[in-house]
Amino acid sequence: MANASASIVQKLWNYCNVLRDDGVSYSDYVEQLTYLLFLKMADEQTTLLGKAAIIPADFDWRTLRAKDGDALETQYRKTLETLAKFQGLLGVIFRKSQNKIQDPAKLKRLIELINDETWIGLDTDVKGDIYEGLLQKNAEDTKSGAGQYFTPRPLIQAMVEVMRPQPGETICDPACGTGGFFLVAHDYVLTQYALDKAQKRFLRYSTFRGTDVADGVVRLCAMNLYLHGIEGKGDETIIEAKDSLLSHPGDYFDLVLTNPPFGKKSSITIFNEEGKAKKETLTYEREGFYSTTSNKQLNFLQHVKTLLKINGRAAVVVPDNVLFEGGAGERVRRELLKECDVHTLLRLPTGIFYAHGVKANVLFFDRKPASETPWTEKLWIYDFRTNQHFTLKTNPLRYGRLKDFIQCFNTDNRHERQETEQFKVFAYEELVQRDKANLDIFWLRDESLEDSENLPDPDVLALEIAEDLEAALALFSSITEKLLPDR
Repeated sequence: MANASASIVQKLWNYCNVLRDDGVSYSDYVEQLTYLLFLKMADEQTTLLGKAAIIPADFDWRTLRAKDGDALETQYRKTLETLAKFQGLLGVIFRKSQNKIQDPAKLKRLIELINDETWIGLDTDVKGDIYEGLLQKNAEDTKSGAGQYFTPRPLIQAMVEVMRPQPGETICDPACGTGGFFLVAHDYVLTQYALDKAQKRFLRYSTFRGTDVADGVVRLCAMNLYLHGIEGKGDETIIEAKDSLLSHPGDYFDLVLTNPPFGKKSSITIFNEEGKAKKETLTYEREGFYSTTSNKQLNFLQHVKTLLKINGRAAVVVPDNVLFEGGAGERVRRELLKECDVHTLLRLPTGIFYAHGVKANVLFFDRKPASETPWTEKLWIYDFRTNQHFTLKTNPLRYGRLKDFIQCFNTDNRHERQETEQFKVFAYEELVQRDKANLDIFWLRDESLEDSENLPDPDVLALEIAEDLEAALALFSSITEKLLPDR
């Protein structure tokens, strides 16, 4: 991040520590920044660029700045309530918005901090860097749980690099979080191709479509995209707050890039006649799904397949259980291998996600037209997990560590791939003959099991133990849910 961007991020973030004494969490703080930043930028577009005002005069930035004390708190609350009723981007940004800063004096200080900058004069990249920096700081606060919506940026960059989105292609993320895949793909198309005016308009208004189940996350994503110059036309919204698994959106896409939530089950809370709450597990019966299951990850994998155009391409982060689970898992894997060209699997190391206890992979496949013969001929697996040790702070994942995978992937001609120590190929017949069509395949020797001198540093080892324990706890919890469904 540039020094100017980092300075603004630090200034805004330092003020968060002041507000924490009043019970304002990191997540709440970023939300309040989002509301105020949008109001300030809307004001600048009118006063500095001469554009038509999109905020009613009684609820704009200047009206808010003119207030103090209790009058400021009242004006801010009314502003949020009013703008939440609008359509388009305004409605997405301010949907279900609430004032979480109860001290008017501190709210006034935050408003002045934002007012000190001329945001519209900053380059799109700088504004985007500032907001991305705030989102990353929020994700690093493990207590807030925001990290689950933040996929490591080096991983996203590598996935986009091998997928190579092109001008005019449409891209979907049905679990978009704060929009990381969209931003990296947008930057890739913008920098790798000489775009004409029509292609630039398509990239800005028509390329991306995303959904997420959490209102607050959709707000952050919409603002993140807006600051990077990505938005819908007029009152159209390219980001929606809903459960994307409930139904097909009606549109099909050239690319799907996504990291669905790590939880295994979807559930809703219902109340009986006595007012007691009870969680009920959701299953999704959908046309185009291979199996009806409560496993959220399997449902997302099936959903991604239905979103693709014929010959559309997908890159999906999936946990290990998707590779080996029986029942619905086996059926989904066997059908996917038949109907799609499932060509690449990247085994990811632990210690790279903000959500601990996750053992994940990236599955790459192309949707194909109906055929009597299976489309998958070979599955290439890159083992980036064995003997790899990462932590979020002392040894974070860097893009450079994924360059070998990118080179082995050989996007130019996948049929000319070469095996290496980390990159092995498995024929379709071999895969389907494995018990339950299990794709959880390893071949490298784990050096730490054989030689104590090769053990990782104590902090890395402790983190790996903690992640294994959390994964085991999650497994025990899922077993308990099956044994005690009414609990």
